[in-house]
Amino acid sequence: MAAARGLSLTATTQRAVTPWPRGRLLAASLGLQVRREASSSSPEAGEGQIRLTDSCVQRLLEITEGSEFLRLQVEGGGCSGFQYKFSLDTVINPDDRVFEQGGARVVVDSDSLAFVKGAQVDFSQELIRSSFQVLNNPQAQQGCSCGSSFSIKL
Repeated sequence: MAAARGLSLTATTQRAVTPWPRGRLLAASLGLQVRREASSSSPEAGEGQIRLTDSCVQRLLEITEGSEFLRLQVEGGGCSGFQYKFSLDTVINPDDRVFEQGGARVVVDSDSLAFVKGAQVDFSQELIRSSFQVLNNPQAQQGCSCGSSFSIKL
C-alpha cells in the first residue's frame, strides 16, 4: 500500500496488519511497569518517555493515514545483540505505550520500552538511504556503525 502511494520505506520498515506477538523479550523480569496512555513527548520529557524530532513528526504526518502510527520494537539480533525495528501499524495492544507529538504517534510495547526509554526517534534522509532511527538511547551501551543494532547497559 505504501508503494501505491509513492512512498519509499526502508527495508526494515514494514506495514503490520496483525497484532504483534507477545513475549519476545524478557523485559518483564526488569520489573518495568508500563501504562497504556497517550503522553506528550515534549523536550522536557521524562526518562520513561520517547521523544520525537521535528523531522520524525513531519515524515510521519506525510506517510500515515487515518489511525496509522509508527511502531518501534526491539528484537534480538544484529551485530551488537539487539536491533530496532520500525513498522507502520494500526493496532494498539493492551501493553503498548503511545507517545504523541504534533499529531504523529509512535507506539512501543512494554517489552521494547525497557530497552529504549529516554531515547529519541528521528527521521534521517541521506543520499543512500532514508530511515527512522533511534538516537541518544540511554539504555544502549554501544551500537554498530549503521545505528540499527545496539548492546544494553548491564
